Amino acid sequence: MILLLAAAVGYAINIQAARAIRSNGVRLHSLEGFHGLFSLLLVIVPVLTLVLLWLALEGGVINRLLMASLPDGVLDGLDSGAVQLIGAEIRSIAGGRIFGTPEDWKLEAADRLIAYRQTSAWLLVIVVVLVSAALVFFARGKVAAEFRARQGVERITLGLMVFCAVVAIFTTIGIVAALTFETIKFFQLVPVTEFLFGTNWEPQIPIREDQIAAEGAFGAVPVFLGTIVIATVALVVAVPVGLLSAIYLNEFAPHAFRKVVKPILEVLAGVPTVVYGFFAILVVAPAIRQFGQSIGLDVASNTALAAGGVMGIMLIPFISSFADDALSAVPQSLRDGALALGATRGEMMMNVVFPAAIPGIVGGVLLAVSRAIGETMIVVMAAGLIARMTINPLDSVTAVTVQIVTLLIGDTAFDNPKTLAAFALGMMLFLATLVINVFALRIVRKYREIYD
Repeated sequence: MILLLAAAVGYAINIQAARAIRSNGVRLHSLEGFHGLFSLLLVIVPVLTLVLLWLALEGGVINRLLMASLPDGVLDGLDSGAVQLIGAEIRSIAGGRIFGTPEDWKLEAADRLIAYRQTSAWLLVIVVVLVSAALVFFARGKVAAEFRARQGVERITLGLMVFCAVVAIFTTIGIVAALTFETIKFFQLVPVTEFLFGTNWEPQIPIREDQIAAEGAFGAVPVFLGTIVIATVALVVAVPVGLLSAIYLNEFAPHAFRKVVKPILEVLAGVPTVVYGFFAILVVAPAIRQFGQSIGLDVASNTALAAGGVMGIMLIPFISSFADDALSAVPQSLRDGALALGATRGEMMMNVVFPAAIPGIVGGVLLAVSRAIGETMIVVMAAGLIARMTINPLDSVTAVTVQIVTLLIGDTAFDNPKTLAAFALGMMLFLATLVINVFALRIVRKYREIYD
C-alpha cells in the first residue's frame, strides 16, 4: 500500500509540475503523461524488486539468526534432518500450533522468532518509505522542459520486457536441465532399451527396507500406447466437430446465431479439467458401460473411450477458435474471386478459403494434440492406472501424465528408479511435444509460402 501510494503521489506531482511549466508558455519535450509515468515506473520497479528480494531472503536470514541464538549444546550431534525438524517445531510453536509440552528453550526460541519477524516487517516498511520518498523527489527534480521523459519511460519498459524474456528463457533452460539430469540418473539404473522397448510397466519397488513390493519393471511401451489411444480418441472427436463448427460459424451461420453460439462454444475452454473428469467418470463412463452391456460388449469401468471422448469435448474450443481465426484471416479478395467465377459458397470454402487457412488450422490442431498428450486430470479420473498393451478403447489404459502423478505420490526417494521414472516419462513427454511443435512450424511455413 505504501508503494502504490508513493507511486500515485509521484505520478500526480510530476504531471502537475509538467503542466505548470507548460502553462508558462514553455514547450515540453514530452507530454505531461510521460512525466507522470516516469515517476510512477521509477518508484514501482526498484521498490517492488527490493520488496521481493527482501521477502525471498527474509526466511533464510531469520532462520540463521534463530539457530545461532539457540542454547549451546542443543544441536550437538544432530544431523541436518534433525536440525530442520527442530526448526519446524519452533516455527509451529510461533504460529500457535503447540503439541505436547515443549522444552522452555523452544518456547523462548519461538518468542525470538516472532520478534525477528516483527522487526523484519517494520524494517521493510521503513526502507520502503525512505526509498520511495527518495525516488519521488528524484523524479520530481527531473521535470524540466528539455527532459526526455518519453525516452525514460521507454527505457524502463524495455528493461522490464528484457527481464521478462530472460526469466522465460532461463525458466525453460532450468526445466530442461532438471529433466535431463534426473533422466540420466534413471538411465544409469535402468537400461534405455528396457524403458523404450519393454512391454511390462510395474514400477512399484521397495523404497524402504521394511516395505514389501515387486522387483519392478520399467517397460514404458504400454504407457506410451495408452497415451496414443486416448489422444487419438480425443482428436477423432475434437477435430471434425471443431473444424466443421468453425466453417459453419465463419461462412454459413447468420450473424445473430454466430454472435450467440461462438461465446458459448468458447466457454468450454474455461471449464476446469477436474470438472470434465467428474463428468467423464460420473456420466460418460457409466453410459458407455451400460450401452456396451446392452449389446453384449465387455466394457471396463474406466475406459480410454470415456477419457478420450470427454477430452475431445474439452479440445473443441481450441480447434474451433484457431480455425475460425485462420478462416477469417483469408483475404476477402480470394472469396470474391471464387464467387465471381461461379463457385458456390461451399465450393469457395472447401477449394479456396480452407486451403489458404491451413497454416492456422494446423497450428490449432497440433496445439490440441499437445494438450491431449499432456492432459492429466481427465485421464487420472476416467482412464485408469494399470498399463496394458491394448489399442481397444473399451479397455482401461493409463497415460504418461497419470504415471507421473502416481510415481510422485507418497514416499519420494530421488535415488530410486521408481521416482526417477517420473522424470524419464516427463522427458519423453517434453520431446514429443517439441517434435509436434517443430512439425507444426514446418507445415505452417510450407503452406504459408504457397498462399502468400
